[in-house]
Amino acid sequence: MRTYEVRTYGCQMNVHDSERLRGLLEDAGYVRAPEGDEADVVVFNTCAVRENADNKLYGNLGHLAPVKARKPGMQIAVGGCLAQKDKASITKKAPWVDVVFGTHNIGSLPALLERSRVEQESQVEILEALEVFPSTLPTRRESPYSAWVSVSVGCNNTCTFCIVPALRGREKDRRPGEILSEVEALVGEGVLEVTLLGQNVNSYGVEFGDRYAFSKLLRACGGIDGLERVRFTSPHPRDFTADVIEAMAETPNVMPSLHMPLQSGSDAVLKAMRRSYRRDRYLKIIEDVRAAMPDAAITTDIIVGFPGETEEDFQGTLDVVRQARFAGAFTFQYSKRPGTPAESMENQVPRDVVQDRYERLVALQDDMAWAENKLIVGRSVEVLVAEGEGRKDAATHRLSGRARDNRLVHFALPEGVETPRPGDIVTVEVTYAAPHHLNADVFGEVRRTRAGDAWQRGQETPDSSGPGVVPGVMLGMPTVGAQPIAPAVGGCQIG
Repeated sequence: MRTYEVRTYGCQMNVHDSERLRGLLEDAGYVRAPEGDEADVVVFNTCAVRENADNKLYGNLGHLAPVKARKPGMQIAVGGCLAQKDKASITKKAPWVDVVFGTHNIGSLPALLERSRVEQESQVEILEALEVFPSTLPTRRESPYSAWVSVSVGCNNTCTFCIVPALRGREKDRRPGEILSEVEALVGEGVLEVTLLGQNVNSYGVEFGDRYAFSKLLRACGGIDGLERVRFTSPHPRDFTADVIEAMAETPNVMPSLHMPLQSGSDAVLKAMRRSYRRDRYLKIIEDVRAAMPDAAITTDIIVGFPGETEEDFQGTLDVVRQARFAGAFTFQYSKRPGTPAESMENQVPRDVVQDRYERLVALQDDMAWAENKLIVGRSVEVLVAEGEGRKDAATHRLSGRARDNRLVHFALPEGVETPRPGDIVTVEVTYAAPHHLNADVFGEVRRTRAGDAWQRGQETPDSSGPGVVPGVMLGMPTVGAQPIAPAVGGCQIG
């Protein structure tokens, strides 16, 4: 059987799309390449948001060229946002690429690979509009305890720095019943936590004319038995209304965590960015969220050095960071993206100025996050044990996971206590705070869960990719009720 590898860059939507790409390939008879092996098919799922995205892709393609030259039958495919943007130019720059596909037709990958193999030439297929909602496609999930669920794809905003709407298209919403059926099916497989996903997740419902659709969806998730944690990303301040805050506060399984992109604390810059809110509106949202959920952890996105940003504008951003007390932030240095209005704006900020502001912002945000985390010391927190969250766990003899507010917690396990499995829930007391994580050296109890059972079954059932390779989780079209764990190849699938 031919083996595959999927390499993912970019946002959560790309991560979720890669789960679908793996599902499509396994549905077509491919098997995942064991770690360290050279795969027969390598798929790049690309991002076009950052300035160095092109260099990263072509650098990686260049490294694979000699590998392909000495490996007969090897194929290379490029998909995602950069493929949607560059289209046929990818095969001109890297003629050894076999398949190029876009964001609207990821379901075509197996057929394009086969056509390229038979015809012995590159296949480029880029659609300009979505034909099939991606969630109907096969999916190979990496986690048996936590899952992404798309509520929409595309974006109707026109932010001047962002190329995503041009590459993902206008917003397309799924019907609520489809979403809830998928969530119920996931819970039936053992999933405890779902993250509702959309480019502008809280504008959900715009396509079918229900401005309260997102808050209704959150409340409906609260009625799903066995679903313990609900998250969502990423909302837009423009569409963040009181009914959503009320739904979060009143629905027990909706977690007290919120990612709310700021981008800038300057009204002048927000206007130039074409962001349809101003700093006072943003701070009022934060105030209202904290009034309803005092312990909510709020994170954000911030861009430094947008064209025309003055030192005064930047100080406005620092001021909002101080007032908002973010638990964390994704901070970015502005970079030009071809095809965006901001690319041709005057008063581009010098790189050394951008770097200086970026460093000052990161230093302040680290201080704020550290201060917020110190407030958690001495408290008991409930942690969903996870795989891969603690990169130093082996050296520190700890386990790691996420608290209900999504803070990362590393915890020590006392001697004689049975090791909790990924997907199990532990209660621990926080004893130390750092800017980006918490430590817990006082252990409470372990609650074994259905999700932990599902993880354990996966460990005990290696798939055909090779010894010790854990099968992914593949679901069929959503049905209500428990289903057996499907085999990695040949089972029924869903996105």
